[in-house]
Amino acid sequence: MTRNRSWYLVLVPVLLLAGYFLFAFSGQIEARAPVASAKKPLPATQQNATTPPAAASAVADPNAPFKEVKATAASILARPQVPILCYHQIRNWTSKDGKVGKDYIVKTAEFRAQMKMLADSGYHTILPDQLYAYLTEGKPLPSKPIMLTFDDTKLDQYTVAKPELDKYGFKGVFFLMTVSIGRPNYMTKAQIKELSDQGHVIGSHTYDHHNVKKYEGKDWITQIEKPTKQLEAITGKPIRYFAYPFGLWEPEAIPELQKRGFAAAFQLATKRDQQDPLFTIRRIIASGYWSTRTLHNSIKNSF
Repeated sequence: MTRNRSWYLVLVPVLLLAGYFLFAFSGQIEARAPVASAKKPLPATQQNATTPPAAASAVADPNAPFKEVKATAASILARPQVPILCYHQIRNWTSKDGKVGKDYIVKTAEFRAQMKMLADSGYHTILPDQLYAYLTEGKPLPSKPIMLTFDDTKLDQYTVAKPELDKYGFKGVFFLMTVSIGRPNYMTKAQIKELSDQGHVIGSHTYDHHNVKKYEGKDWITQIEKPTKQLEAITGKPIRYFAYPFGLWEPEAIPELQKRGFAAAFQLATKRDQQDPLFTIRRIIASGYWSTRTLHNSIKNSF
């Protein structure tokens, strides 16, 4: 009896210690693996990249004709937000790049690693019409939806980003300033049209990045109406989506955008407007200082 009791006293601590290490090790594995957010799931079909087209028919079709829908602000705000990333420049840093500027410049190798991470983690890119249908009607989205947006017409978005998007079957949204079209290190009309023809979406980003909060009188024509018509002429398609320069907006700007035919507008990371959430859709800047792991964590924690 004494011998059995001695073995018992030795065995129990060993088992407890083994259980602790097993739990700790499994926790490390879980922390390193890409996991879905614990937030309320999006209404989505659970297909993956190999799902046959017929099985994905319930998902909002990015090529379906646009349908304007009146939805209440409360119903839009109640739906879980979709992660949206905002990129600016994709190139290697130079000695001329300042500390602040580097925040907007994602190194080429890092961008490639980020796109691979998104693909390996099971993310599916969506386009603004799909997001609009989801927010206004509750149309299902693909599993793990994400939107990739690119601001300011930079040439490297075409020469570097586009090939990486193509590699994984991703589609992007390009918010363009028209003042820079055709200038050195910026996209040409032909490149913009090619992006549009290949299923990417072109959006308006003003004439010359003028702050919307400072518009007066004819600024709405110069900064919004004329640039939008120019982009429509280049693409042969209606331009329905707008991105605020610097991510800055004010409530007075929303009706001005609405009466010029925009369906939605994108800001950056500040809180959405409680009356017009469609015109204050949130994005986060993919910082040039972030590692791929940091980006992955930000996607999960910011929306």
